[in-house]
Amino acid sequence: MNYSIIILAILCYALNGIAQDSKMDYYPPSTVPDRIILTLTATPHNSMAINWRTSLGIGESQVQVLLADASPIKADSAMTFKASSSILISDKNGAKYHSAIMSSLKPETKYIYRVGDGSYWSEWFQFKTASASAKPVSFIYLGDAQNDLKAQWSRAVRGAFSKMPKADFMLHAGDLIDQANNDHQWGEWFYAGGWMYGMIPNVATPGNHEYYRDEERKSRLSKHWEPTFTFPNNGPEGAQEAVYYIDYQDVKIISLNAISFQISPQDSAAQVNWLTDVLKNNDKKWTIVTMHYPIYSSKMGRDNVKLRNALQPIFEQYHVDLLLQGHDHTYGRGTNIPFGKNKVTSGPIYLISVSGPKMYDIGLEDWMQRAASNTQLYQLIHIDSDVLKYEAYTIVDELYDAFELRKQANKRNVFLDLAPKDVIEPLEVPEAFQKRYTEEDWAKYRQQFEAYKARKN
Repeated sequence: MNYSIIILAILCYALNGIAQDSKMDYYPPSTVPDRIILTLTATPHNSMAINWRTSLGIGESQVQVLLADASPIKADSAMTFKASSSILISDKNGAKYHSAIMSSLKPETKYIYRVGDGSYWSEWFQFKTASASAKPVSFIYLGDAQNDLKAQWSRAVRGAFSKMPKADFMLHAGDLIDQANNDHQWGEWFYAGGWMYGMIPNVATPGNHEYYRDEERKSRLSKHWEPTFTFPNNGPEGAQEAVYYIDYQDVKIISLNAISFQISPQDSAAQVNWLTDVLKNNDKKWTIVTMHYPIYSSKMGRDNVKLRNALQPIFEQYHVDLLLQGHDHTYGRGTNIPFGKNKVTSGPIYLISVSGPKMYDIGLEDWMQRAASNTQLYQLIHIDSDVLKYEAYTIVDELYDAFELRKQANKRNVFLDLAPKDVIEPLEVPEAFQKRYTEEDWAKYRQQFEAYKARKN
């Protein structure tokens, strides 16, 4: 046992208690595993990744895995996978983070597992592996959580689960928390999702709030990211666990690191080359990309020109189906060109959503065909053979937007707009922005609002 690290952790905790308004560590690690989260590997039909946290005094840890059945559990016959462990000294505490990959699993099979060190164990969780062939896929898509995670975002993630309790996975489009290295916020994120993370695998792409500046003012990915998640290491060199792809049955899911793309010419070039190769050799029927910064923005005054110029031609050329994005704290759905309903499209459907309570003012640009401001949402996506069905719900479980994409052999996708006609689009400027809007701001908003309504009619 490394006592010097333990002493350092105690000192960090004590100093933090003095320096911060909140002197309590509401989510301290203990001998019992917590922050348990499944993440998808590159081959989810025969493996599953798992991460968890304990206090520093815990030694060698492991995962026990069994085929799931209805009889009482007999752990002595379990498969055992040894965990790798690392220590993280956060702003609140020192903790040990553990990770393992449960491998050599059978496709489309239910398993149970628990994590621990032999003396202190978690409860038994259950999950199901993907199929090795094309089968229906259902998953949850969540935009920025970021703020008031325990108090308010919990409604979104729990509402999504209640609507799709058998989801194959959850996808988080960045800004899971507000301050990259704030352990309390990571604690709230895990509190909100709770045991769901241990039952439903997760996919996440980093947002700008997962970044911080180090002592040299260089942008760095959160110290919590690597210990908390285990994502595939199939991205460009140096971008592992932020840029990666997952083949889930007949769907290819690609995570791009939009933040690194914007701040580093080397990283942007590497991602462009990598993405081109991945899509060029893509044999999956459906392709979904997630990234935090959007190609087209839904917030007033934003425009990610560099990102769009570099990536959109690739998305169009290789017929990416969906772009699942965040960052703009509004809701927007559309394409690169307005096309109405019951038409064909060769490019992606661009989506931006927000699941947390932080709201921005909406910019009703030409690309948008469905919009919302000041509204927390979650999205459910279901893919069955040649049909992709998308539904966006408010956190009071009301259907807000919906569409279908239908594949045609060697042709463009057919798009069907199924948004409920009796639901009025909330497009008001959030109160916080109203207070600081200038006359020029109001004029721009009214102009875009009238143009948007004219297009819709």
